[in-house]
Amino acid sequence: MADGSASARFDGEFTGWSDIEGVSPDPADPPPTIPREMLLEICERTPGYPSWQQSVWLSHCERPCAFLGFASGEDLLPILDQVRPDVAAVNPRDADGVLECLTRDGEMVGCLFQCLQCGQHRLHVDLG
Repeated sequence: MADGSASARFDGEFTGWSDIEGVSPDPADPPPTIPREMLLEICERTPGYPSWQQSVWLSHCERPCAFLGFASGEDLLPILDQVRPDVAAVNPRDADGVLECLTRDGEMVGCLFQCLQCGQHRLHVDLG
């Protein structure tokens, strides 16, 4: 539930604290710049998404982004200029090849996010 009762009842999290971009699992690292309440919103009150690997919750403008859903390379064409840096991070030599293989439900899945502050789109590529 959006009030955090499911997380409390089952003593769990929907998304792990360190699965949020910008949050280190190492307590010796500097604290995250994302406000604690926003991190708890993702961990305890926002359902995660299914993934092949460990899920990653992207951030922008020092806040967690909204998960929009799964995206194929074709879905990304209208916002390609925004997500190209994220795609290139997966394979700097062949970002176009990544886009060609990206699907909503295959072995290379695009996980599309959007910044609630500025509207910037971000993409995490999940490999099966």
